[in-house]
Amino acid sequence: MKLLILLLRIANAVMLIAWPFLVCAMVNYGQFHAMLIVIILFFVLRLLLSRHQAHSQQKTGWVLSIAGIILGLASLFLRSHQLLMYYPVVVNAIFLILFSSSLRYGPPIIERMARIKEPDLPPKGILYTRKVTYLWCLFFMFNGAIALGTCLYNDMTLWTLWNGMVSYLLIGLLISIEWLVRQRVKKR
Repeated sequence: MKLLILLLRIANAVMLIAWPFLVCAMVNYGQFHAMLIVIILFFVLRLLLSRHQAHSQQKTGWVLSIAGIILGLASLFLRSHQLLMYYPVVVNAIFLILFSSSLRYGPPIIERMARIKEPDLPPKGILYTRKVTYLWCLFFMFNGAIALGTCLYNDMTLWTLWNGMVSYLLIGLLISIEWLVRQRVKKR
C-alpha cells in the first residue's frame, strides 16, 4: 500500500508540473474533452492523496483539489478552457490566505517548518521566520497578479510560459536565496 501511495505521489508531482502544458496542448491541438478529463482525474487523484498527508497539508490539498475539479468541470460544461486557466490564480490566493493568516493567528508557517529541524528556535530565529513568511506573502501576491494578467490577456503561450515555467523558476530562486541568507544569519 505504501508503495502505491508513493507511486501516486510521484505521478501527482509529475502532473502538477505538466498540467499547464496539458492545458496548452488541449487548446492548441484539440482533444479538448479527452485532455480535460485527464486534468479532472488528476485533481481527483490529488483529492484522494490528500487523505494521506499531515492534517495541515490535508486541508490545503483538499481545497486545491476541489478548486481544480470545479474549474475543470465548469470548463467541460461550458466547453471552454478559460476557467481552467484561473487555477494558478486560485493556488496563489489560497497560499496567500494560508501564509497571511498564519502571521495573524500564529505561529507563522515558516516558523512551524523551521521548528521541525530546530524545536528550540531562538527569538531571532522566530523574527527571521516571520519576515520570510511576509516575503512569501508578497511573492504569492505578485505571482497571483501575474497569473491573473496572463488569464485576462488570454494568450496560451504566455500563460503556459509563466504558469508552467517562470513561476516555478521564481519559486526555486526564492527558496535558494532564502536558504543562502539563512546560512549567513545562522553564522551570526
